[in-house]
Amino acid sequence: MAEDNDTLARIHDLVARERELRDRVVHGQIDPSEEQERLRAIETELDQCWDLLRQRRALRETGGDPRDASVRPGDEVEGYLS
Repeated sequence: MAEDNDTLARIHDLVARERELRDRVVHGQIDPSEEQERLRAIETELDQCWDLLRQRRALRETGGDPRDASVRPGDEVEGYLS
């Protein structure tokens, strides 16, 4: 479960960075196009983290080894439907 905790910590860090970016654009410290570019990268990494957690949990629930889960490419996780 330590790996899950590491991934959750990374998610919290990314959410904090996302909030910081939004705050910086509101205060005119960066322009909206720069914010959008950075936000896309953060959102992709967040999706990868959530996907990794789902993989680990599914493996655990089916008797598999959660260490067999791996980070999938950003374009793959971004292509998933809700």
